Amino acid sequence: MLAFAQKPSEVPPPPEKPAAEAPVAEPPEEDDAVKPRTYDFNPIQAEKEVKVGRFYLKKGSLKAALSRFDDATTYNPSSAEAFLGLGETREKLKDKKGAKAAYQKYLELAPDAKDAAEIKKKLEKLG
Repeated sequence: MLAFAQKPSEVPPPPEKPAAEAPVAEPPEEDDAVKPRTYDFNPIQAEKEVKVGRFYLKKGSLKAALSRFDDATTYNPSSAEAFLGLGETREKLKDKKGAKAAYQKYLELAPDAKDAAEIKKKLEKLG
């Protein structure tokens, strides 16, 4: 019976909340695959992407080559070599519309290229 005779234990009051806190900023994205890629004008990186794209094209990895050539055209929109590779890759992927657009851009950037006549024939063939 002694247990009932004791004073009830006092519960401490809840801690006071601090005054209005500043909003918490979102942490930066840690997974690079989820981050949107940003491209600055970088002709050196574009040249590297073209070389790797050529490697993948010879190897037969068309999707990888397409990605590299596409990146190269984004890093340097005036890279005729990148658009040529993009056209060749899209042609092999049976993307006539994409190949035609890439070849036209190539000829626009390099109208006096030694393979210009050959590319014009490809354009006629693509329709």
